[in-house]
Amino acid sequence: MFRAYKVRLIFKFYDKKLVKELSMIGQTSPLAERLRPNSLDDFIGQQHLVGKEGILRKMIKSGRVPSMILWGPPGVGKTTLANIIANQLKVKFFVLNAVSSGVKEVRAIFEQARLYTNPILFIDEIHRFSKSQQDSLLQAVEKGRVTLIGATTENPSFEVNSALISRCQVYLLKAFSETELREMVDKAIQQDSLFKDKKIQLKETESLFRFSGGDGRRILNLLQLIVEGSNQQNIIITNELVQSVATHKAALYDKNGDHHYDVISAFIKSMRGSDPNAAVYWLARMVEAGEDAKFIARRMLILASEDIGNANPTALVLATNCFQAVNVIGYPEAEIILSQTATYLASSPKSNASYEAIKQAKSIVKQKGDLAVPLHLRGAYTKLNKELGYGKGYQYSHNYEGNFSKQEYLPNEIKGLTLYKPGRNAREEEMRKRLKSLWQEKYGY
Repeated sequence: MFRAYKVRLIFKFYDKKLVKELSMIGQTSPLAERLRPNSLDDFIGQQHLVGKEGILRKMIKSGRVPSMILWGPPGVGKTTLANIIANQLKVKFFVLNAVSSGVKEVRAIFEQARLYTNPILFIDEIHRFSKSQQDSLLQAVEKGRVTLIGATTENPSFEVNSALISRCQVYLLKAFSETELREMVDKAIQQDSLFKDKKIQLKETESLFRFSGGDGRRILNLLQLIVEGSNQQNIIITNELVQSVATHKAALYDKNGDHHYDVISAFIKSMRGSDPNAAVYWLARMVEAGEDAKFIARRMLILASEDIGNANPTALVLATNCFQAVNVIGYPEAEIILSQTATYLASSPKSNASYEAIKQAKSIVKQKGDLAVPLHLRGAYTKLNKELGYGKGYQYSHNYEGNFSKQEYLPNEIKGLTLYKPGRNAREEEMRKRLKSLWQEKYGY
């Protein structure tokens, strides 16, 4: 009898201890996790998707959502939104992280998914899945066995298989505005269990917003550091206080998102500004942090065309070879290839003429709509086309001296419009002279 009583007493003691420990879990978890919303009404930001007229809100109300890719910078609510969708629809919610999961885990979930109606599979950082891993998703998504929600900080056009993208809707999430960040901070101060007993005054907010970079998770983490690092009940948040807490952290490079965009921005701007020394420094910051070599190479590939273009066409060739090479080589040797390319691009002459040309051309298309293709430029592929005059009067350039015939190639409404304006560099000056000799005064070359 005594023994039984003693056992019950010991169990009761540990039971109370367990309850106490469990009750502390919610309090010691990160502030961003404690404040994670559970419904669309509590969700801050992304009004173009979840506002009253937002497409996702409408779909959720209808009771069914399509497979989708949520694309946006870190800390803007991709994971939270996926959780809310599952909660609202009351369906089974499977979660995978592409960093630590593979085809085996995907197949195991598909087996479990057969037991549920319209289950959702959420894959965080889906861009880190290899082609074969992404291919393993296709059949289940196409047949509707699961509704896929993928989250990525990278452009899906580059990092997600086109076959998978064609089966999903892509929704772009935006960085939080200062108004939304302020709403988030106010909510934390007023509602968080560990904050509401303190008197917290937001005297200045410029540094708080600047260090957050539009990242909701980052601003809440910073707020938590400020509040928990103070032994005072009355806390006045100033720019100086924020900087004292955040300065050391801001000097680091977080490959998972915190300063990812700041450093890559500095890297790109250094190459654009023809400073190979700064470019290789920022490159080293990313390499030391273990940044994805493909991400770095892809950004240089874009710069080679956007900022160098025809001033040095070889830049695009080298950048393309760099992208292919780092896929094969990997770290640590890939850093040499990245360094060679970065210093070459930084040292090259610059021109954004091609970039400006396509921007202006797209603007004209939006303004003027689908202007008719001149008849002489249309393809006379059928008898009816020929009867309608398609291709009539077209002058085949190679039949003329210098392989050039001075005919009109633009729609009549915009003939003579100059879109490409060669940059002031040796290579494009040669192109300018040739174009002027061909077209005379027509395009103002």
